[in-house]
Amino acid sequence: MTESETILVAETGLGKYQVEARVGDATFLIDEPVSAGGLGGGPNPYNLISAALGACTTMTIRLYAARKGWPLDKVRAAVRHSRAGLNARDNFALDITLEGALDDIQRARLMEIAERCPVHLTLARGSDVKASLLPPPPAPDPDPVNGSGHMACMLEACAD
Repeated sequence: MTESETILVAETGLGKYQVEARVGDATFLIDEPVSAGGLGGGPNPYNLISAALGACTTMTIRLYAARKGWPLDKVRAAVRHSRAGLNARDNFALDITLEGALDDIQRARLMEIAERCPVHLTLARGSDVKASLLPPPPAPDPDPVNGSGHMACMLEACAD
């Protein structure tokens, strides 16, 4: 099992929906577009899930190709998310471009590896999510853990 990572998310006080996420030493805004009542100050939560899938897929392919010494020049992933309604299953369409002097066997293997990226597997098998209400007064903010769980999962996905 990988170590737990804590991401802190809190309202910024600006606009109706804008929040700031803190991941280790990095911070970024998450928001809704202006057309949905937000400030448009950052990606929305579904954009982040799609970006996580594209990033993990790209990184996992890069890691595998590098370990094999294959001539992969560039990886690109375009991700589209859709869902018919709140209770319907989500759909993610992932279009991958592999640039470089790869043969058909290498390209096919990299596409197999793409489907083994940790975020792909998380989405495909589903997750258990539990919310807990903290008692007042609010507990002090825990320090986020900057874990290496994602890298460990990518390395496992690339193991032959």
